[in-house]
Amino acid sequence: MRQEQEPVRAGQDVQWRRCGACGAFVYGKRLDRNLKVCPECQFHFRISPDTRIRQLADPDSFRPLPADYEPRDLLAFSDSKPYPDRLRDARARTGRNDALVAGELTIEGHGLVVAAVDFSFMGGSMGAVVGEGIAAAARHALARRLPLLLIAASGGARMQEGAVSLMQMAKTAQWVAALREAGLPVVNLNTDPTFGGVSASFAMLGDVILAEPGSLIGFAGPQVIRNTIREELPPGFQSAEFLLEHGMIDAVVPRENQREHLARLLSLFGPSVPELPEPGGAEPLTEPLPALRGARETVALARNTGRPTAGDYIGYVFDAFMPLRGDRVCADDQALLGGIARLGGQSVVVLGHQKGHDTAELVRSNFGMPNPEGYRKALRLMRLAERFGLPVVALVDTPGAFPGIGAEERGQSLAIAECILELSRIRVPVVSVVTGEGGSGGALALGVADTVLMLQNAYYSVISPEGCSTILFGTAEHAGRTADALRLTASDLLRLGVVDAIVPEPPDSAHSAPHPTALNVKTALVRALTPLLELPGDRLVELRRERYDRFGHPEHQPVVDWEDHDDH
Repeated sequence: MRQEQEPVRAGQDVQWRRCGACGAFVYGKRLDRNLKVCPECQFHFRISPDTRIRQLADPDSFRPLPADYEPRDLLAFSDSKPYPDRLRDARARTGRNDALVAGELTIEGHGLVVAAVDFSFMGGSMGAVVGEGIAAAARHALARRLPLLLIAASGGARMQEGAVSLMQMAKTAQWVAALREAGLPVVNLNTDPTFGGVSASFAMLGDVILAEPGSLIGFAGPQVIRNTIREELPPGFQSAEFLLEHGMIDAVVPRENQREHLARLLSLFGPSVPELPEPGGAEPLTEPLPALRGARETVALARNTGRPTAGDYIGYVFDAFMPLRGDRVCADDQALLGGIARLGGQSVVVLGHQKGHDTAELVRSNFGMPNPEGYRKALRLMRLAERFGLPVVALVDTPGAFPGIGAEERGQSLAIAECILELSRIRVPVVSVVTGEGGSGGALALGVADTVLMLQNAYYSVISPEGCSTILFGTAEHAGRTADALRLTASDLLRLGVVDAIVPEPPDSAHSAPHPTALNVKTALVRALTPLLELPGDRLVELRRERYDRFGHPEHQPVVDWEDHDDH
């Protein structure tokens, strides 16, 4: 549970401040140098919008937006004192008209618009002026074609303005929607506290949601929950870290890293130069390879824990990868990675089934078997890719979607189906690479693409050889036979038209030489993406639909004499 920091009172010696978390006394100038973060326990003191903007912005780059509108007492509201008196006190204390500071600035040269809520003005509550200020910032961002950064620190809607305050939730949300429709990024930075009508509107609607360590973020505050439903809250409940674990935000970013983190994010969302690198790896193959080993041996190589994982390929192939986390519903599934990266000068959205090289990594990633939360995260990033015109690169390596009871309860089939549907309709280039195991629908959820590549020793199948053997023979003992029968190797699938090219591996397979293999993958991706970047979105969708229409169509059935290709 976050501890309340001590307020500075009139006449108090501000040379020393007491940390509300660990109790340490910190010299004021040292605290300032540390960006108002306790050097003993990393507790983040609350700071004003002015201080935060100084910490984030390039020197002398901030230009405030007009803020000459003032709150009105529409309800003649009075509790222990009239609303106008409370406003007068808040103005005297903060020196501003209301609880919002907005303007245009740059971060490491990247232009953006910022709107930051001031908690010291009536608890950062959102009334008509705050709502209008956020709307004005969004209108300015729209007019200037700039990203919008929304920094929240608020107890929620302003009670003293009644239903008019409530309407600000709709007003701010609709302006976030306008920026989405215009393809302009919205980034949230939620700080302590962010609750109520603010958390249930603009503060949780960004394309990317960041939070400060230890910040309390939620709909109903702890005191409201206790008093309303008499429930005690577990330790860490509603903390930024809790939200990250439960899939609600993308990252918890310490204050010292926020400027750099935002700059990287803005760079990735910034203009792409559609110039792809010349990697120098082996060229992808468009003719089947002679069979050097049986299908069962290929399956064994595809499952080798030494093979590069999605995380490995991301590190080898792409630059400046920024992971994005969470399904925005209930969890962040570590069996499926996603984020934005650069391939040469082109920003791309990268998705990948993640496994591991040792027991701990495999357990953490659920052996590469995503739950619905993983597929919903992928779905969120597919939609983000289309919104900003970014190509999608999917790295497929899964024995299949996780078949557990909980996965079924949370809609595994629906999550997979939605991913397949979304990939069939997004108006950006999609390239999928089967790097290891291509296990059934769980693989196809990332496998619907304009171009499908497959590593030489990967496999891709409707069912595992063991599963097929068990269904047909009542035992897994005939998995070798069913592996052959399923025609699941890269060469087999090239003949069937399921894949477009084979990515060659070193003689002893990818696990023996991960870096050269990744170079081959990068080369194949560049060859696949280059022509796709030239096509308009409607044409991409048209060709993609034609591609999948051909499978099973009477006029497009592949004719393969398998006896000519069987060596076993």
